[in-house]
Amino acid sequence: MGLFGKSQQKDPKDMVNEWCHKIRKEGYQLDRQVRSIQREEEKAKKSLKDAAKKNDRDSCVVLAKEIVNARKTVDKIRISKTQLNSIQMQMKNQLSTLRVAGSLQKSTEVMQMMQNLIKVPEVAATMREMSKEMMKAGIIEEMMDETLDSVTGIDTEDMEEEIQNEVDKVIEEITTGTLIKAPATVTEAPGSSKTKVNEPAAESSEDEESLKEMQSRLQALRS
Repeated sequence: MGLFGKSQQKDPKDMVNEWCHKIRKEGYQLDRQVRSIQREEEKAKKSLKDAAKKNDRDSCVVLAKEIVNARKTVDKIRISKTQLNSIQMQMKNQLSTLRVAGSLQKSTEVMQMMQNLIKVPEVAATMREMSKEMMKAGIIEEMMDETLDSVTGIDTEDMEEEIQNEVDKVIEEITTGTLIKAPATVTEAPGSSKTKVNEPAAESSEDEESLKEMQSRLQALRS
């Protein structure tokens, strides 16, 4: 604290170095999260192959959706990591400017990237804190909370169709098309068909439990 209870202004160079340190730390955490999601994706792939061998299309579809969601999450995290790296580069430029101009300069680019990163759950808390510090330092202007109005125009049916197409592609990719070519139901004599349907009942409940457990882990990683 300074005189009369006022907080002493931090040295701009120290602030920039501190932000760079936080950005690197967030980047390492994102890398770890990507690796965790990819490990879960590999487990989901194995389970999907096992389900395909049993011609359990319902389980395959659920697992394929988890894989699609996992890949989308990884893509978003990688974009966020790229933006973090860009902000770090901008901070290094600020240090160069500081040596010449003696003060930190306002940056529209940094402001736009900070607005994007505040919406990313994995880094939102740190980005909010940093944005407040950057506003005080004069690098960015006060950011307004953006609504989700831009999303309301998306056609839900088109989204569902797109997701279904991606799910089908994942199933074909992992099962090399064998499940899609296989019939959805067994067309044999009623007696033998009934026996075959009832055989895997015990296995099916175990598969459902492991499937739910895998979904929970993937959901926890994405949240």
